[in-house]
Amino acid sequence: MSQLSALDIAVFGFYMLLLFGVGVWFTRRQKGLKTYLLADQNVHWVIVGISILAALFSGISYLGAPAEAFFYGLAYFWTVISFLIATPITTLVFLPFFRGLKLYTAYEYLEKRFDRRMRWVASSLFLVRVSFYVGLAIYAPALAIMEITGWPFWISVLLTGIAATFYTALGGMQAVIWTDTLQFIVLCGGILVILGFAIAAVPGGLPAIWHLAAADGKTRFLYLDMDPTVRLSIWAALLGGTSHNLVMMVTDQISVQRYLTAPSLKDSQKALWLKLWVTFPLVSLFYLTGTVLYGYYKAFPSNVPPLAQAHLVPGLAVSPQIETVHRIANDRLLPYFVLHELPSPLPGLLIAGIFGATMALVSAAINSLATAALMDFRRTLLGDSKASDARSLVWARSLTVGFGVLGTVLALFVMEHLGTLVQAVNTGFGLFGGPLLGIFCLGVFSRRANTAGAFLGAAGGGIVGALVAFSGPLFGYNISFMWISFSSASMTFLLGSLASYLFPAPSESARRLVYSWNHAFEE
Repeated sequence: MSQLSALDIAVFGFYMLLLFGVGVWFTRRQKGLKTYLLADQNVHWVIVGISILAALFSGISYLGAPAEAFFYGLAYFWTVISFLIATPITTLVFLPFFRGLKLYTAYEYLEKRFDRRMRWVASSLFLVRVSFYVGLAIYAPALAIMEITGWPFWISVLLTGIAATFYTALGGMQAVIWTDTLQFIVLCGGILVILGFAIAAVPGGLPAIWHLAAADGKTRFLYLDMDPTVRLSIWAALLGGTSHNLVMMVTDQISVQRYLTAPSLKDSQKALWLKLWVTFPLVSLFYLTGTVLYGYYKAFPSNVPPLAQAHLVPGLAVSPQIETVHRIANDRLLPYFVLHELPSPLPGLLIAGIFGATMALVSAAINSLATAALMDFRRTLLGDSKASDARSLVWARSLTVGFGVLGTVLALFVMEHLGTLVQAVNTGFGLFGGPLLGIFCLGVFSRRANTAGAFLGAAGGGIVGALVAFSGPLFGYNISFMWISFSSASMTFLLGSLASYLFPAPSESARRLVYSWNHAFEE
């Protein structure tokens, strides 16, 4: 069993108390539902931009990205380039609709453009996908905490789930936004410290590490193969990455709710541009960490983690010290390195960093899940749209707790069966988010698209996404997981556009909610 020093525990404990303190502080400032869900739309655009970034780069990224680069090389880095495509589309096309229509959720737009049934379907897809995503986000840091502390896995999961749920339920969106900023700083600081120690330990520094990794093909990132079964080609990364990012930025209430916390459309747009330019160096650090760890273990083969030995040093004899350590999964590579190679209090700092990344996503997700459930279902299905703020606030907090509990249960019993973190995230986004992206694109880009056509398109897109996701068992060959969201979104849009001609054209008021160059909203 691994043991943390008193200093490690102190670092971690101080950070947890700080998070709880923020939640309690903002509880005192709750003035109503708009404050709880949208932070009174009075958050500075810099904080909004950092919050969007922190919410999307969770413990999954913290653990999954270095492991991806370590085991598979740098091909996945091309998905970062896809942000250059997805961000302008979101900023210039979709964001004016979300801001101009004065929405609480992204799916209110679909009710205005199509009908209430479409709003319910879209919100349901979001609720299912993000509930599983919360489970995965809690599961990821629990692996690290278990590896570093030696605690049982269930304790690690409960600690993560309860902590995020507690301060989010108390402080609402204000607590989420401001702790995101704190967690972003801790996340970046933690990865820089890990990189610095690994590079300093290898004679020759980064050039030597790069040379060692390049000798085994781990620095290669340009795969031009058109074969869809290739795990990561440039085409899969760019097209699949663009659709994946659009799912996150356009259809995901986690992101949309943050856009709505800024004072104006221009502030929201500036926040997204800031998030774009900070993404490049941050994601580069994540993937560089995996490459650096590969070079580090090539330089010190006796320290190689058990699972990586056959991968990194074929034929290497396992040392008695390593045999006593619990066998790690791919995504536990980073905590293994910190536990065995770095001095105190850095293991405590790593736990704080992973917790910070996790709290950012989990808190954002359960707050957004509660918002969607309250605004899209309770207020529409039960005719509760004029409920008092006090009553709605109680429901918002209760739903936040409920989704936190659900995510914790999923982390305990389901997530270990979904494969690597990077692959699991893309599969979930593709299966549930791809058809949803296609529906939004039908609404915004097609004047002829109608409700029936959109439903048929989404059904076809869902089937195509499932065929791609499960191509191995079904057809005997595995299509890359990067094609799931692109294929399902594309099929939804194509089939929905064609099927719409079989039904009456939408009303004039619905067609006014389609994008055009001169379209403008008054805020």
